[in-house]
Amino acid sequence: MAIRAVLDTNVVLAAGGSSNTNSPNREIVHRWLAGEFTLLVTDDIIAEYAEKLASHGKSTQERVEFLSRVFLLSETVEIRFFHLRHYPADLDDVIFLLCAINGEATHLVTYDPHLLDLRVFYDDFAICLPLGLLSALRKTT
Repeated sequence: MAIRAVLDTNVVLAAGGSSNTNSPNREIVHRWLAGEFTLLVTDDIIAEYAEKLASHGKSTQERVEFLSRVFLLSETVEIRFFHLRHYPADLDDVIFLLCAINGEATHLVTYDPHLLDLRVFYDDFAICLPLGLLSALRKTT
């Protein structure tokens, strides 16, 4: 089964902010760039990536390089189904759930406790920490 993942912004920021070459977050981004899984995004997720990268001090060049890769190497999901079984405590997280549902994700990867708490309500995809996605990727390679 092909892996289709939504990466919460906190995972993207952790990947870009880590100097550790063995960082799970950096490995996830590297595996995405190598084509080992499909990154699912929406226009709203891309906008959040851009906003948070800027607010975390990434240069214009760094932001453009990363977002260009997102545009070229990810699948943009159209949100057609808006119903959620359970809403997160932080409504900013809704778009990640909608992307996972509408994009038929296998994984929603996050450090956000508001999303992680929803694992019991969503069994059609894994809401997991980065190591959960890496475990699945390592089984397929």
